[in-house]
Amino acid sequence: MSLGPSGHVDTFSRDNLPPLDQWPDLPQQGFDYPDYLNCAVELTDRLVEKGYGDRTALIGNGRRRTYKELSDWTNRLARALVENYGVKPGNRILIRSPNNPAMVACWLAATKAGAVVVNTMPMLRAGELAKIVDKAEIAVALCDTRIKDELVACAKDSRFLKQVVGFDGTANHDAELDRAALDKPVTFEAVKTGRDDVALLGFTSGTTGVPKATMHFHRDILIIADAYAREVLNVTPDDVFVGSPPLAFTFGLGGLAVFPLRFGAAATLLESATPPNMVEIIETYKATISFTAPTAYRAMMKAMDEGADLSSLRIAVSAGETLPAPVYEEWVAKTGKPILDGIGATEMLHIFISNRLDDRAPGVTGRPVTGYEAKIVDGDMKELPRGTIGRLAVRGPTGCRYLADERQMVYVRDGWNLTGDSFVQDENGRFRFAARSDDMILSAGYNIAGPEVEAALLGHAFVAECAVIGAPDEERGQVVEAYVVLVDGAAADGSTIRTLQDHVKATIAPYKYPRSVKFVTALPKTQTGKIQRFRLREGGVA
Repeated sequence: MSLGPSGHVDTFSRDNLPPLDQWPDLPQQGFDYPDYLNCAVELTDRLVEKGYGDRTALIGNGRRRTYKELSDWTNRLARALVENYGVKPGNRILIRSPNNPAMVACWLAATKAGAVVVNTMPMLRAGELAKIVDKAEIAVALCDTRIKDELVACAKDSRFLKQVVGFDGTANHDAELDRAALDKPVTFEAVKTGRDDVALLGFTSGTTGVPKATMHFHRDILIIADAYAREVLNVTPDDVFVGSPPLAFTFGLGGLAVFPLRFGAAATLLESATPPNMVEIIETYKATISFTAPTAYRAMMKAMDEGADLSSLRIAVSAGETLPAPVYEEWVAKTGKPILDGIGATEMLHIFISNRLDDRAPGVTGRPVTGYEAKIVDGDMKELPRGTIGRLAVRGPTGCRYLADERQMVYVRDGWNLTGDSFVQDENGRFRFAARSDDMILSAGYNIAGPEVEAALLGHAFVAECAVIGAPDEERGQVVEAYVVLVDGAAADGSTIRTLQDHVKATIAPYKYPRSVKFVTALPKTQTGKIQRFRLREGGVA
């Protein structure tokens, strides 16, 4: 394995890649890109060259922007970054914004300028931002002017962050960066980056409480579209994407920017992607593909009135957490639309195992996306027989490369990526999620997968949301403990506890029932909607 040529003059990212012998295997069959490649050019200028200039690329904040407008906009912004702010190829640029077209434009412009982009959550505070800035040694940040305060506070005490440049996330384009770009030509010769140059640093969403920086090349950005989006979603220029995941996370960046822009489709960007908003946007813009987490689909169904019109929707994509069978079944019954579960990881960039429109079932994650392979292994990396729960190992054209992090050797073993999930492969070759590896509960000698108990609980009418963990127990080692958010009108009392316990016993093997049930008003979640079970184990919920 060797790296191709680089267009970076700031070599920080390449210098901080893991040693090549710690990388996963990265088979590239079927994904042939030239030595020099700028993925932002492929997602903008190239579409104009193909004749898509007058088609809608982005919808948001009351405007539609065509591919020609997006190409011109990003070229002006890229010129401003280089000419006004001194950005050099390989510099890291942090972007802070809610989901809106301006954030996508800034990401593309910075990428055209050869920068390595770090997209961040708008909810992060100065202390959290400082950890990212220090880890990636970021000198320039672009920020929606409405949420600059925390980033400005971060910069005051930072030895790296020197410039916080505001942009207007609304449709007005009246902020520092916008004004700098206003008189620039609409042409820009994008930096001739290498296909193996780092384009994106994705910080993990923190389900374990300790974020890491994952490193993704220009070719990786295109691979996730040319693999998953092409094969599983069969994206066409007539598709309209909608979703709630933040662009700061790779699930959202893929589903709401990379996938539509790769194929000349349109992306609808919501700053406030509540479930009722999702339903309304699908109806208003005739969206065809939606991206969100299982909890949001459940909430969307509760928000739908009898007249909700989802006739335009082709596919609902669910990821971030496993899709419980009851949610799958309720969605299909209520909407008549297919919902596809899939598993991805920030380390892998996007989804690598998925159901297909012609091969899907409740409680099943699916089969590897073209170019990827997966197996179930034990602690010694030996493959386990079909039907046996074990650790999921996967490899393909994208894979884990942490920025200067010793945890690289934990995630990658023998060329395979170990995602931290426990799975089982059935006799038909399909993969089924069991639990996050740290969510397996060992109780009185029994291995119990928390998500299986959660799925059973979700099948009861009293349960709005739930999460299951293993709680320490002197006699049994651990017991199954359920944290339950009840629907309105259900009583949080002993009678309800017994009702739910009896329901679980009648639904799955009785030994798996939750011996401890705690009622809560809300579950701790990341901004992508993943339940943070580690906080439940730490007692972080009242």
